[in-house]
Amino acid sequence: MKPFVRSCLTIGALLATSALSASAALDPATVAARLEHLPPAHPRLFLAAGAEKALAERVAADPVMQTLRAGLLSEADRALKTTPVKRVLIGRRLLDKSRTALSRVLHLGLAWRLTGRPEYLERARAELVAVAGFADWNPSHFLDVAEMTAAAGIGYDWLYPALDEPTRTLLRDAIVQKGLRPSLKSDSWSRGTNNWNQVCNGGMAVGALAVAESEPALAAQMIARAVNTVPLSMHEYAPDGAYPEGPSYWGYGTTYNVILITALQSVLGTDYGLSAQPGFLATADYYLHVIGPSGYYFNYSDAGRGGSAIAAAMFWFAAQRQQPYLLWNDWAKLASDDSRTSSARGRADPLLLLWIAPHQAKPATPPARSWTGHGVTPVAFHRSGWDRDASFVAIKGGTPSANHAHMDVGAFVMDADGLRWADDLGSQDYNSLESAGIKLWGREQDAERWSVFRLGTSSHNVLQVDGQQQRVSGKAPIVLARDGRTVVDTSSVYAGQLARAQRGVVLRDDRTVLVQDEFTTLDRRASVRWAMVTHADVKITGPGRATLTQAGKHLSFRVLEPADAALAIYPTDPPPAKTDAGNKGTRMIGFEVRPGAQQAQRLVVQLVPASAAAASGPSITPLAEW
Repeated sequence: MKPFVRSCLTIGALLATSALSASAALDPATVAARLEHLPPAHPRLFLAAGAEKALAERVAADPVMQTLRAGLLSEADRALKTTPVKRVLIGRRLLDKSRTALSRVLHLGLAWRLTGRPEYLERARAELVAVAGFADWNPSHFLDVAEMTAAAGIGYDWLYPALDEPTRTLLRDAIVQKGLRPSLKSDSWSRGTNNWNQVCNGGMAVGALAVAESEPALAAQMIARAVNTVPLSMHEYAPDGAYPEGPSYWGYGTTYNVILITALQSVLGTDYGLSAQPGFLATADYYLHVIGPSGYYFNYSDAGRGGSAIAAAMFWFAAQRQQPYLLWNDWAKLASDDSRTSSARGRADPLLLLWIAPHQAKPATPPARSWTGHGVTPVAFHRSGWDRDASFVAIKGGTPSANHAHMDVGAFVMDADGLRWADDLGSQDYNSLESAGIKLWGREQDAERWSVFRLGTSSHNVLQVDGQQQRVSGKAPIVLARDGRTVVDTSSVYAGQLARAQRGVVLRDDRTVLVQDEFTTLDRRASVRWAMVTHADVKITGPGRATLTQAGKHLSFRVLEPADAALAIYPTDPPPAKTDAGNKGTRMIGFEVRPGAQQAQRLVVQLVPASAAAASGPSITPLAEW
């Protein structure tokens, strides 16, 4: 037995304890056996040596791929005018430099492989030599290492035929010494259930596959660890595909998960069953529905409004499932010059050319107007149609204790007439808080995280009881989802504040939205605030009535119960603390009720877009009868 195989067997025994699935953990020796039969020449990752001609022929015959190629070359040309990244941290992170390097290597590298233009090769080589010369890739924040290792691994593999031996050695040593080996000392991420697991395993696997013939034992170890531990985070997609960290981190974690899968398939001919993990292929439906007709995300947890960028991973899902409708949101973006040439172009976008199905047709209208996902962070989406002016409402359950979560359990957003009316302030830049000394990552009930305005209860579209935060330990399931309506049981996130609580939303046939809360107080009077964020101008027109106006359009805000509610506008800008980010152009509209002890209370709000022209309020039925 070869020495490295024997060492891999020992490592495999250790890794077995971290395998999520019921099947046996992947033995590094099994990986090592495959590595003895690598494809004979570089490149191997994603696009094999000699496959450029076939890709070029596909591009020539496919207008959509021609658009993608034009975007690729435009970004590569922009990169020619830049200088290589330098090792300058922002706070404790090198991450922006790692991401920039990866974007440049992918764009320049694929542009060179498709055109043969030497300037692309030389600029990519310069980027790789620069990062290889860094003292380290910042292992104290391992995401930085993971993305830099991905950049160096892809660059080493793709440019290998044109690199001289000293440059090959320089890059290979950097991948091993600054990427792979540090992961043996800092691998707590491999036991996590969040995006770090996906990103770090993806980056390490790409680097390992790139240098596998030179470092077979180390490569086998990296690959086995990835296959055995990434299911810990992939389990979060189960059962339906909802992603607990919100849509922004879906893009991050899921894209790297697809990179891991396609890297393994392209070099080893198998993904070891990763793509078959429960909920993973289904998560494409989650991402399809999480973008409202306004073009914005339902941006719960640490997510911005987003939604404007193309999601490269969605093209892989659409091809794997042979369901083009998954690309409904992305298709229009392909026709937008801005989306293909802006500086916001995604760093993984070059992989679109490799992941898109041959002769991808314009997608048909998605078949479903509602979608519900359970799991760690249950979410539900309802829309009146797939046109831009459709009405849309989304709601979430879950828990503030989830990774990247906010105190937003029961929060909703609402679109109509092409605009977002009920909104979410989103996340705040981490470095702005960390540099101010805020301990951002605590999850205790009294953690400093919840003092950040955008993260706490008071800035979200939820009930707030006696000015208190929601309970971190609480968990709110979706208890009903059908016929354009959803009910979330929020009782446990208000434990010690209310005896019971539920929130329901319904998208009616007339395109209006109802938000209905039912709760019972404890043995004391309570002050309960109902509020929602909006970018619209608000004019209170009477008891329980207001008109919201933006972009020349308006929406009627009606409190149906209690009908005499005294509406108020709650300021969001300037925010309470100097360390809080500003929220220019936003405000909250809402009202308060003060029910007595052990009293049942119902709150019903109707949101009526101008295009709905609803003449009167709907009949109100208890949530139990929905």
